[in-house]
Amino acid sequence: MKFLHIEIKRLVLVLAAVITMGFCLSFLEPCGFGTDPCTCMNLGISRKLGMLLGSWQALLNCILFVFVVAFDRSQIGWGTLANMILVGYSFDFFTWLNGKWLPKGIFEHMPARVIIAVLALFLFVLAVSAYIASDLGTSPYDAMPSIVAQKCKKLSFRTTRIIWDCLVCVIGALAGNMPGVVTVAIAFALGPVITWMKENVIGRLLYGRKRVSDAQL
Repeated sequence: MKFLHIEIKRLVLVLAAVITMGFCLSFLEPCGFGTDPCTCMNLGISRKLGMLLGSWQALLNCILFVFVVAFDRSQIGWGTLANMILVGYSFDFFTWLNGKWLPKGIFEHMPARVIIAVLALFLFVLAVSAYIASDLGTSPYDAMPSIVAQKCKKLSFRTTRIIWDCLVCVIGALAGNMPGVVTVAIAFALGPVITWMKENVIGRLLYGRKRVSDAQL
């Protein structure tokens, strides 16, 4: 029963995290300072195709999911499915909702844009870190550089991840959605925050103590 209780907590944490990611992106995108590399690319392509971000992201994730199933099924979990569907559609929903209640022209004023971007970026990094630290599967986007690094022994995962993120940023820019300072900030902030989340938050939520090992997660 204790194991089941912990698994339910992890699932709730993942669902809350991916929905929060979409919520934060709905504020980051109109600020004009960039988003994470994956969203940068997907927003550019979805607009070119005239699709909702959620619909295009789900389609692309399904394609990448085939490769994950073929080469590394260990990275698949409930978190994988949640990320594939909920981030994009949460963004679409909250973007629509924000248009109903936010003051018109709020994103035209630089001080407001900076404040909103900083707050949204902070919450977004926490949400992504909670999602990763919960260890309930990896999104197909995040799984791809890991698979490539496993198959191509000459490239480390870190190098592969950098190349992968740079590639999708270039695709996003070609599709008309430029990366920005937020893109760089996310890249540098995620590692330390993920470690902090594992040691100080995930352990308390799931196990009732401060620090847990990766093996316990």
